[in-house]
Amino acid sequence: VQLQASGGGLVQAGGSLKLACTASGLTRRTYKSGWFRQAPGKEREFVAAITWSGGATYYEDTVKGRFAISRDNAKSTVYLQMDSLKPEDTAVYYCAADLYGRSWYDRVHEYDIWGQGTQVTVSS
Repeated sequence: VQLQASGGGLVQAGGSLKLACTASGLTRRTYKSGWFRQAPGKEREFVAAITWSGGATYYEDTVKGRFAISRDNAKSTVYLQMDSLKPEDTAVYYCAADLYGRSWYDRVHEYDIWGQGTQVTVSS
């Protein structure tokens, strides 16, 4: 089972990027999927999560109204559309999937598999 994240890059403040996370080798459905980020010297933090059906989404307060998480289960892909980017959004972004349907969505230990990370750099 593998998650492959892509779409990161260098963008100016106010710009946009769209990240994608594609799963392969899955023999069972996942439950929620999430995006986290980690800046240098900081702990990994929650960004956004989405349920399997896509019927519920959750966001960290500082990205609400700027980021949008979505999924296409037919393509085994979860997306993170990031608009109005700020320099403080600079980090390595990781996607993750919950295989067991745990309750919490914003905690690292609630997820079982992780992608390799994609760098997002926002210049001022």
